[in-house]
Amino acid sequence: MWTDLFTIITIIIFTICLNTTPGGHKYSTRVVRTKYGPLRGLVLQHPPVEVFLGVPYATPPLGSLRYMPPVTPSMWRSPRLADTFSPVCPQKAPHVANRTEALLELPRGRVAFLERLLPLLVNQSEDCLYLNIYVPRPGK
Repeated sequence: MWTDLFTIITIIIFTICLNTTPGGHKYSTRVVRTKYGPLRGLVLQHPPVEVFLGVPYATPPLGSLRYMPPVTPSMWRSPRLADTFSPVCPQKAPHVANRTEALLELPRGRVAFLERLLPLLVNQSEDCLYLNIYVPRPGK
């Protein structure tokens, strides 16, 4: 009896782990068709939204495309997982590692804002022409 119960619980836990991402979000069961190819995003419970992260809207501006107008991205056929934030465009932020020195030059609120923002700017690249799309879940 205990073996059967243990087996059932193990199967349930394994199924839950397969259907969620490491952050605890579920992959959407819906595949959205776009002009460039199908996308599968994530489903967030609070608030109830479907999220498509890192959706390309242009070809990476590298090499001969650098400093040129955006070029339409290549199409894809199989569903693309839109589950990861892409790099942010390169930018220089004020130095706030030394809070005392930063407060001599910037208002306290600005320093606090930059301290919260800087961890999000760690992953920078010229290949940064991507969208993060948040869509209300139907019927929610």
